[in-house]
This record gives sequence, C-alpha cells and structure tokens, in this order.
Amino acid sequence: MPESATNFRLYWLPLQCKQHGQLPRTSRVYTISLPPELAQKAEALAKRDSRAMSELFREAFRTYYAQQSRKQLKEIGEYSNRRNPGYPEADVPRLFEEVRSEMPVRRYTRTRQ
Repeated sequence: MPESATNFRLYWLPLQCKQHGQLPRTSRVYTISLPPELAQKAEALAKRDSRAMSELFREAFRTYYAQQSRKQLKEIGEYSNRRNPGYPEADVPRLFEEVRSEMPVRRYTRTRQ
C-alpha cells in the first residue's frame, strides 16, 4: 500500500431520523430557476464572498423583506398624515372621546356557568 493511503482514514457516520433513521430537516428546500446571466452573477458573488448559494439567497430574501417592510411603513405613515389634518397632541384625548361617543354601545351579556 502507498504511504499516502495508510495515512488516510475515511469515517462514515449515518444520520438518523424518526422515519428512516435520519435527523429531521429544520429548513425547507426550494427549487428556483434563474436566467443564465443572473445565475452567473449569483455564482460569482457567492464565490467572491465565500458563501454558499443558499446563504446568498437567504440574505437576498432578508434584504428584500426589510425593504418591503420599510416601504409598507412609509405608505402607512403617508396615509396617516393624509388622514390627520395636523391635530396637536393635546387634542388627542378629546378626539378619542369624540370617536368613542359616536360608536354604538356594546352590551355584554353574562353566560351561565
């Protein structure tokens, strides 16, 4: 046997799960398709940053989700500003009382036990 072969040992450790003796997966697997040009850019970026493609796409989703959340908050703020004609903070309790007084009174009935 060559000396390099005697210094090399291979260990095989099987995984186990409930159904087939393997550990259960803690993440979900998705298949996506990319145009060749975009796929090359993604692979180059992953290689440049020493990341796995999965991590690259996880980070892309996190960034997209954060952008969409900021966009939604901005839209809510703009809507709120359109609805509020500029009431001073001191008027807020009075406005609450006005709105509540216009709401129908809800009567609660007790249930027998």
